[in-house]
Amino acid sequence: MIKFGTGGWRAIIGDEFTKANIQVLVQGLCDKIHKENKQEKPVIIGYDRRFLSEEGAKWSAEVFCGNSIKVHFIYKNSPTPLIMFQVKKETAYYGIAVTASHNPALYNGIKLFTEGGRDAAMEITDEIEGYIKKVKEIKSMPFDKAVNEHMIEIIDPFNDYIDSIMVFLDKSAIINARLKVLLDPMHGVSKTSLQTILLTLRCDVDVINDRHDTLFGGKLPSPSAATLGKLSAMVVEDNYDIGLGTDGDADRLGVIDDKGRFIHPNEIMMLLYYYLVKYKGWKGDVVRNIATTHVLDDMAADFGFMCHEVPVGFKHISSKLDQTDAVLGGESSGGLTVRGHISGKDGIFAASLLVEMMAVTKKKLSVILKEIYDKYGYRIMIENSYTFDHDKKPKLSKMLYEDKLIPEFGLPIEKLSYEDGLKVYFNNGGWLVARFSGTEPLLRVFAEMPDEKQAQDVCDRMKGFLGI
Repeated sequence: MIKFGTGGWRAIIGDEFTKANIQVLVQGLCDKIHKENKQEKPVIIGYDRRFLSEEGAKWSAEVFCGNSIKVHFIYKNSPTPLIMFQVKKETAYYGIAVTASHNPALYNGIKLFTEGGRDAAMEITDEIEGYIKKVKEIKSMPFDKAVNEHMIEIIDPFNDYIDSIMVFLDKSAIINARLKVLLDPMHGVSKTSLQTILLTLRCDVDVINDRHDTLFGGKLPSPSAATLGKLSAMVVEDNYDIGLGTDGDADRLGVIDDKGRFIHPNEIMMLLYYYLVKYKGWKGDVVRNIATTHVLDDMAADFGFMCHEVPVGFKHISSKLDQTDAVLGGESSGGLTVRGHISGKDGIFAASLLVEMMAVTKKKLSVILKEIYDKYGYRIMIENSYTFDHDKKPKLSKMLYEDKLIPEFGLPIEKLSYEDGLKVYFNNGGWLVARFSGTEPLLRVFAEMPDEKQAQDVCDRMKGFLGI
């Protein structure tokens, strides 16, 4: 029953996300660790504010200790990027975060990290699934006993993580800018980290939606135009320079500009790559997944570099970043990382860098974004998620990926790719992607075109063709 997707293992609480399944998953990982003879280093464990996250983290720690593997346990709820930072800092073999990231409140799960603080590659999670199937006995040690016997060490990497971000920033520029920032942690775990960074740099910071609420205020804990409406209204009403929203575990970022407009994650990547190369003088390529804007391709070519396309899943972005020493890598769902920082998504770091960008350029986000569109042309991306009956997935999968059937789009097609789902490249520079979600029972259909009408039209044609 335990299957890892693009963002770890996620399941509905009380259905598949249970103590028994967590124990089986961790026991399988323990068996792999012993087989590899890597038990001499502690496993880093952290958790977010979701229902049962702390308990799930403790259940996990108990199994590691029962298998004679020490644990460094982060003492209170923490952002996922902080946990990844600690895995990298300690050169640990493995780390886990108990979180379901941006999924609905009825989900929880486990993200697995490997050496360097990166998301576990599919080859590794496939191996763990194999070990899980062979588990016959759960070995466990009570949490308090493990602490008393020094098998569990309670750690607090907060200051080191904050300092690792601060060294990247032009502190004097931000201090002198005295920017006014509104933060929406969406009832997640980013408040303390982001507030500490911004207040230290003399920003005027206010916070909304910061209380602990395992139902996330009745909203999806994913920063989008739909979920950041209050943030948008307040930015305009009270003249904030920027509004910052982070998802449940703070690895994804949503941004509201000075005019109250939601800045799409594609645009966040465009802004940061443009800023780092044009204004900061960095040199290097950029990495994006198949469902992220091709404006980055044009921008990279203009700067004399390349844009590398990879499948969905941040592990692919991290891997390509290492291979190419790219400046930045990210995805249209709101996650990105920058060269020299951790290998995984970090919404806190990205938010801090956007604040620096405004301070250094002395320009509003809306002004810089207009510069980019004036130079590289305007594009719009439409994102659709279609639910379907579970028993219909084999038929849909066969149509798309085996029979390779596509609708009549009414546009000339340059090429098709099946590296990760289906991607249609149109001659006008636009594209469409259709792929199944790795974490939820959804078919995602994305399209980028020069205008919204064309983008929605190709998505509608795909939806009608599939009958969903």
